[in-house]
Amino acid sequence: MKRRLATGLAVAVSLGLTACGGAGTPAETDDGATTDNSGKTLTVWIMEGTNPDATEFFNDVEEGFTEETGASLDVQMVPWASAKDKFATAMAGGTGPDVAEVGTTWTPEFAEAGALMDVTEPATDAGLNEGMVESLINAGTYDGGLYGVPWYAGIRSVLYNKEIFATAGIEETPTTWAEFTDAIDKIKETQPDVIPFPVLGASEFATYPFIWGAGGDIAEQEGDSWTSTIDSPEAREGLTYLAELKTEHDASTPAADTWNEKDALTAFQQGDVGMIIAGNWTPGTVEENSPEVYEQLGAFPIPSKDGDPAGSFVGGSHLSIFEQSENKDLAWQFVEMMTTGEFASQWGEQSGFLPGQVEALDKILDSGEELEVPFATQMKEAGRTVPATPSFAAIQGQKVVPTMMQAILTGKASVDEATSTAAQTMNDAFAG
Repeated sequence: MKRRLATGLAVAVSLGLTACGGAGTPAETDDGATTDNSGKTLTVWIMEGTNPDATEFFNDVEEGFTEETGASLDVQMVPWASAKDKFATAMAGGTGPDVAEVGTTWTPEFAEAGALMDVTEPATDAGLNEGMVESLINAGTYDGGLYGVPWYAGIRSVLYNKEIFATAGIEETPTTWAEFTDAIDKIKETQPDVIPFPVLGASEFATYPFIWGAGGDIAEQEGDSWTSTIDSPEAREGLTYLAELKTEHDASTPAADTWNEKDALTAFQQGDVGMIIAGNWTPGTVEENSPEVYEQLGAFPIPSKDGDPAGSFVGGSHLSIFEQSENKDLAWQFVEMMTTGEFASQWGEQSGFLPGQVEALDKILDSGEELEVPFATQMKEAGRTVPATPSFAAIQGQKVVPTMMQAILTGKASVDEATSTAAQTMNDAFAG
């Protein structure tokens, strides 16, 4: 049975719906007026596959929403692979939904295009932005306005094989780069056939923690302008350390030069990989695919150079209201219902993702759950986001960071050369 994160998240937050009545009855607003929502239908787009129990879940949501508002829900599932094109078509033709699940890295792009409603005022009035994880609020903010309310999130930490660690004589999980390197050396010395830590060439999100962990960053903002800092001394220090894990400490394998996280997980599930960077949604996959490895599974935050958890990208989704919606008040009621209280807790339990609320994260930290606490710690203490600018979508589309990493790992370019090239490409994208 798949292990679920966010167990027992009975978040003590009221639904706080501002215009709720009984099923099919007029709802009373704050000024005493009534709004009859019967006969109205709210169209919602949700990404397919995040929650394996989505059908049953949204049946409950539809029933609850109708009971509270008198309106109906039309929930449409959209595959992630085709979602960006579907959004683009809808924005061009003005045929979008009332509410949509929007990936955190898409929110600034859609906001700049004028497709999303600024929900700063209702979120502030409801107190939602005070209790949400800061990195998710930052990811949903564009030009000073909030265009996406955090719904759920994922973050990467380190998964490790306890049996491999025990054989290597590693008694404590690493908290610094020095300890991380020492663990790699011990694994290689005691178990030559084991890959201690695959250094991935095709995963930007497995690269950023080493930039952030050295005190570097991807880019910096001044006014409305962004400038790449991936060629800064700090960023280069982090990338040099990462590359030397392969070249100086034999931590990786040449095949990993082109691996993404899925490739690393496949190798890890064979039982001959010591550690990988993986998401908090991954333990359930290991349990299903490799029960023997799951029995030896542990986790710890990605170490930084000096001891605190390294920055790690917080991904996930916002719920956003489309600007062209004719039911904005009703749409906001749905967003608030989904991101607080009972339905937010159910979604976290069923999907295996982390909640977007600080209070809910604290409950995980207090739970002591071995495979949950490290990820919640990483998210609360070191959650980071990529530059909140639409230009970064183009940078990701060009695979700038994977191209840089593969050049470094294969010896085609030095760290200085590869980062200079990457910085120039980023700056060209930032410039439009």
